[in-house]
Amino acid sequence: MRAVIQRVTQAEVVIEQQSVGKIAQGFMILLGIHESDTIDDVAYLVRKISKLRVFEDDGGKMNLSLQEINGSILSVSQFTLYADTKKGNRPSFIEAARPEVAIPLYEQFNKQLKELAIPVETGEFGADMKVSLINDGPVTIIIDTKDK
Repeated sequence: MRAVIQRVTQAEVVIEQQSVGKIAQGFMILLGIHESDTIDDVAYLVRKISKLRVFEDDGGKMNLSLQEINGSILSVSQFTLYADTKKGNRPSFIEAARPEVAIPLYEQFNKQLKELAIPVETGEFGADMKVSLINDGPVTIIIDTKDK
């Protein structure tokens, strides 16, 4: 799994002019699921994200986690994170998980975050989404479970 995590002051997903997910302070997460990913990758990623200390404490240091600031997550599935651009100019997405694998893992990712009492909003798997956000910092972190 590959997650692009952006610290935001707000983020929103709109589908056909309708807001389907919106948060204030927290993380905007773009989640790519690889064809070989498993529930173990989900657990690892949830553990890392929930404990990631990138919010400022009273001293101005990035020392607080999402839970410590009572933040939220906007989670959006994004198969294009597994684009292969080595050959030619048209990306290949052959390593991205097919929907029958990706959807259950994406749903499990969101469920496990919610089980930690983290508010989670989502986009819609496979939909044409318009995502807007205000990146705070900017702070953007990439976590790939294959690098663990």
